[in-house]
Amino acid sequence: MAEHHDKSHRASASQFFVAAELCRRGFVANVTLGNCPNVDILCTNKAANRFAHIQVKTFTPGSRTCAVGVKAEKDYGESFFWVIAGIPDPNDSSPFAYYVIPSAEMARNIREQHEVWVKTPGKKGRPHDGSTKIRGLVLPPGKNHNGWRVDNYLNRWELITQILNAR
Repeated sequence: MAEHHDKSHRASASQFFVAAELCRRGFVANVTLGNCPNVDILCTNKAANRFAHIQVKTFTPGSRTCAVGVKAEKDYGESFFWVIAGIPDPNDSSPFAYYVIPSAEMARNIREQHEVWVKTPGKKGRPHDGSTKIRGLVLPPGKNHNGWRVDNYLNRWELITQILNAR
């Protein structure tokens, strides 16, 4: 019970940390508090004429993977981003880590890596269960089953900025 409690607190905190970072960059960011399917943060520029939709997934720095659902295989469009947020424990001095990934990149790579994972035998040669709804995103320094590395998305806030400042 306590582990679930800690996990939900960490997830909520990460959404607020991501929203705070967007606000620090001059945007208006609102955490949806679970009221908007597939979107944790709605973000707009100050003119309110451009929007970004953000889904946040949380991991503890030092983890090898971050779980994302099957919905990560769907491209929600150019204004949708995944922010994979590494939120350290309060007594840990590890830095925060934010991987800002466009929806199209996430969808293509998660779909590909899941297909490779399903085709690759597991422990003792057993087949992987392809019907699972969970998808694992391998975190740096590792690489996903299809060879994709998320290193290039560390602190790539400018990807969201480009969408919000586009004319």
